[in-house]
Amino acid sequence: MMLVTVNGDPLEVAPESTIESLVELLGCGRRGVAVAINSEVVARSSWATTWLAAGDQVEVLRAAQGGC
Repeated sequence: MMLVTVNGDPLEVAPESTIESLVELLGCGRRGVAVAINSEVVARSSWATTWLAAGDQVEVLRAAQGGC
């Protein structure tokens, strides 16, 4: 297992984890979700081929309706 930080909390994931597998693990679904690794937004089309590395800082955000 390797340790990454997801939304400020430590999380152990398998060494071969991708963004896609992380989002699936978190149960977020894909619709309305954005992911950044180490402050860099990753295009949804790249989730399956973007590998996580030990120590990565990951932010998984869900869009919410509302506004000004």
